[in-house]
Amino acid sequence: MATFKLDLFDPPIDVRILTEHVTEEQLMNWNPFTTWAKTLKASLELQTQLDHTGEKHPFHEFPYTVRSVDIQAVDWFGRGKLGFVKLTAKIQNEAPNPQTLPGAVFLRGGSVAMLMILRPSDSNSERWVVMTDQPRIPAGSLRFWEIPAGMIDDDTNDFSGTAAKEIKEETGLVVPRSELINLTELALAGTQVDEGLEDAMYPSPGGCDEFIAIFLWEKVMDRQEIENMKGKLTGIRKQGERITVRILNYEDLWKVGARDAKTLAAWSLYEALKRAKTPQLRALSVRFLVDVLI
Repeated sequence: MATFKLDLFDPPIDVRILTEHVTEEQLMNWNPFTTWAKTLKASLELQTQLDHTGEKHPFHEFPYTVRSVDIQAVDWFGRGKLGFVKLTAKIQNEAPNPQTLPGAVFLRGGSVAMLMILRPSDSNSERWVVMTDQPRIPAGSLRFWEIPAGMIDDDTNDFSGTAAKEIKEETGLVVPRSELINLTELALAGTQVDEGLEDAMYPSPGGCDEFIAIFLWEKVMDRQEIENMKGKLTGIRKQGERITVRILNYEDLWKVGARDAKTLAAWSLYEALKRAKTPQLRALSVRFLVDVLI
């Protein structure tokens, strides 16, 4: 067992590495771990401060601190890329009867998801959604339907660049980054939180750090182009991806995608932002009407 001091916290805490498959250097160079630690540190510091409404933090009387972190297991992807880390953090307060917070964490970093809506050029009312049908072994499924998604590059943390890349890999479509609209960012604009969370959706905050930025790409296309996408086989074979492209009527999205959190989140954000007459989506509607009329 190896141990090192994480001096990001004050006082520095012990990080015990209980597996031989990762080193201190590899862990500290992995963005999801350092991002998690910095976000947690910032949140803990808020316990002794007033929030933006002037109220005291719920834990102000007996603040919690991190006592130690145990790295229990890791998984590596191809080409020496650290993929997942399982850890436990001991977080305790100084109450007369000290209390602890649940600290089991599965680290994997951020992701992006893309709601891709295709409008046939010969119709001003039809809408079709691009979905993927692929194996998702953690869910016990070989044919899980969801909107296209992918993990963010640790080195760049580039949301829109990752979205464009994943769209190409999973659907074969080349999408300019300038045509992508960040729905989560639009929805969160004007909201205020004191903690340093991402402008994204957290699908499982009780056990995982993953956050998902949800993008919209809406396009008028020739009907035959849309038909040609149905059943297309995509994915990076050397990474074990086996993806089939599915084209679904937009009106059925909430039903077919009901098992997938990011699909439901994308659908609800899109519908809510349209109802709120968000300028970016209103501009899209005008453009589509012009394209169809032309």
